[in-house]
Amino acid sequence: MTIKLPKIIQQYVDASNEHDVKSIVACFSDVAFVRDEREEHRGKKSIEGWLVKTIEKYKFQFKPLSVKADDMAIVVALEVSGTFDGKPGHP
Repeated sequence: MTIKLPKIIQQYVDASNEHDVKSIVACFSDVAFVRDEREEHRGKKSIEGWLVKTIEKYKFQFKPLSVKADDMAIVVALEVSGTFDGKPGHP
């Protein structure tokens, strides 16, 4: 089953699966922030540093499972695999 994602989200997923840091960062606004592993990363430079470390550490891949949209938000459910505990197929 193919999931039809909004263009910017599809670009983010594709760039992430290719581990293309420059293209991933281009998906974020200048004032974006990411909260991951109890840390916040604000702005493109901080997000870029987080991405480099995260890709190196986890070698993650995303598989979109579903998308729901309304006037307020777009929610995408992803299966995330990589070199971390709890990934699909990993204890």
